[in-house]
Amino acid sequence: MLSLLPRLPAYMAFRRYGNPKPFPFNLVVSVTYRCNSRCKTCNVWRRSAEELTTDEWERVFSKIGTTPYYLTFSGGEPSLRDDLADIVDAAVRLCRPAIITIPTNGLLTDIIPQRVQEILAAADGVEIGINISLDGVGAEHDAIRGVKGNYEKALETYRRLRALDYPNLTLSFHTVVSRFNVERVPEIYEELSKLKPDSYISEVAEERVELQTMETGITPPPEQYARVADFLAAQARNSSHSGLARITQAFRAQYYDLAKRILLEERQVIPCYAGFSSAHIAPDGDVWACCTRAEPLGNLRETDYDLAPIWLGERAAAVRRSIVAQECHCPMANVSYSNMLLHPPTLLRVARQVARP
Repeated sequence: MLSLLPRLPAYMAFRRYGNPKPFPFNLVVSVTYRCNSRCKTCNVWRRSAEELTTDEWERVFSKIGTTPYYLTFSGGEPSLRDDLADIVDAAVRLCRPAIITIPTNGLLTDIIPQRVQEILAAADGVEIGINISLDGVGAEHDAIRGVKGNYEKALETYRRLRALDYPNLTLSFHTVVSRFNVERVPEIYEELSKLKPDSYISEVAEERVELQTMETGITPPPEQYARVADFLAAQARNSSHSGLARITQAFRAQYYDLAKRILLEERQVIPCYAGFSSAHIAPDGDVWACCTRAEPLGNLRETDYDLAPIWLGERAAAVRRSIVAQECHCPMANVSYSNMLLHPPTLLRVARQVARP
C-alpha cells in the first residue's frame, strides 16, 4: 500500500485540473457474463458477449503496463473460463499488480480450487483474495442465489481452498445486502464467522446497468440498511485480522459508513474517482468508467487493444465531467476503495485503525 501513496496526487490533479492523465490504478476485468447462478440481485447471466480471448487479454495488459495496483477479475462466474489462470498470469507478468481479487459463487467445487491453485503458483509475491459469495445460511442462500444446494457447495469450495498452503491467499466471505436478507445480516455474519474466514465483507445490492437490475427494487430501504451498516462497521473495527485482511477490514469499516450516507443523502459524500483512478473492462473489450453506469467509452478491439485512445478520448472526458458534476452517486464498494484512498480524511481514519495495537 505504501508504494501507491506517492502516486495518489497525480489522480487528484487529474480530477481537479485535467492533467496528468495516468491510467487507472484500480482496474476491474470482467472475463465473462456467463454464470451458473440465477440470483435475485443480478441478471448478468442474461447478457452475452464475444469474449476477449487469452491472447487478446495479453495484448491489453501489455499496453496498459504496470500502472494497475489493484486488479479484480469478475464475471459472471470467472471460473467458467477454462483459461482464467492464463488470463490472470498474463496480468501478473505484464502489469505486476500488488493485489488481485476474484469473486466466486463457489458452485464448481472441483474446478475452483484447481483454478485458484494455478493462479497462486504463478502469482508469487501478489496478494490473492478469493471472495466466496454467501447471502444467507442454508436454504435462504440457495433461494436468493437461485440454485439448490449452492450453500453446501460453496462451503465445500471454501474447505478445499482453506487447505491450500499459500501465504499470499486471503479467503473471504462476501454478502450482498438486499431487501431479501437485510433483516438477517447480523445472524448471517455470526454464522459465517464461525467458519473463521480471513475476512468478512459485504456490499449493498445496487441497481446497475451492467447487471440489468435497473428499477428492480433490490436495494434495501436506506434506514434499514443504515442499521446493518452500523453493525458491520462495528464488527470491522473490532476485528483482529492481520496482513491484507486487516487493511481490508479497516477500509470496510469506512465503506459501510460511506455507503449508509450515500443511500440516505442521495449524493456523492466524498468525491468519486470513477473514470480517473478506476475503470472497468467488459468481456467484449468495452471500457467503462464504472459498471453502475456502464457507458462504453470505447472498445479495445477498435484501438488495437490500446487503452490510451479510449482513456484520452472525448467520450471518457464527457463521462468524467458528469461524474465531477455529481450527476450520479452510488455505493459501489470497488470504486469506493479508490475514492477513500484519494480522500485524505478517510485515508487517515483507515491508517489509524490499521496501526492500532
